[in-house]
Amino acid sequence: MKTNKFLVAAFVAFVSVGAYAQNVDEIVDKHVAALGGADKLKSVNSLVIERSLAVQGMEIPNKTILVVGKAARSESTVMGNTMVQVFDATSGWMIRPTMMGGTGEPEDMPAEMVKQQGGQLDPFGGLVNYKEKGNKVELIGSEKVDKKDAYHLKLTTKDGQIVDEYIDANSYMIVKIKVSAGGQDSEIAFSDYKAVDGIKFANTMEMTSQMGALTFITTKVTINPPVDESIFKKPAK
Repeated sequence: MKTNKFLVAAFVAFVSVGAYAQNVDEIVDKHVAALGGADKLKSVNSLVIERSLAVQGMEIPNKTILVVGKAARSESTVMGNTMVQVFDATSGWMIRPTMMGGTGEPEDMPAEMVKQQGGQLDPFGGLVNYKEKGNKVELIGSEKVDKKDAYHLKLTTKDGQIVDEYIDANSYMIVKIKVSAGGQDSEIAFSDYKAVDGIKFANTMEMTSQMGALTFITTKVTINPPVDESIFKKPAK
């Protein structure tokens, strides 16, 4: 009898684990479909995203040029001064105006900063093709985000970074993420999704951390524009 009970318990546990794994993949698959579908996302090789950043009563225009999986260049204009950040998977450089503690000349980006920025090379997030990327995903449970049901997924990247992702139970779009980087916890809320060439992008991103609150409003997204990759090379001083 004890043996039979053990077999029954083991079978139930096995079925439960199988169902749990299926639920995770089900949620991720629906999320990918909601974004635009795997084929659409795979067809994106480059992006230009133009945003407006609201901080301390100022509106700061920002333009990011991205070659997916390779490199990104971000430019912001603050009170007539241009700040530039360029990075790939392993290194980066930046230009900071003197008003922001820089010299106005190209300088190497700190390794920790490169690591933090790296996720931007993957514009649709670590859930898309997560197994191929070496990431792991766990279903933590269901929670309320802004009074709406959401699935709480724990994403662990192949590099060991943990990101808590919250997916709306109806739209299957990401509505919030939580991440810890450089000893700081931050939270980003995503809303106002709009489609561009059949792919959805969040038009509003609200980021909160110990440093304060930032709001990014997307004004334009261009998919697969030609990109002169020389813009990623660090200029000589």
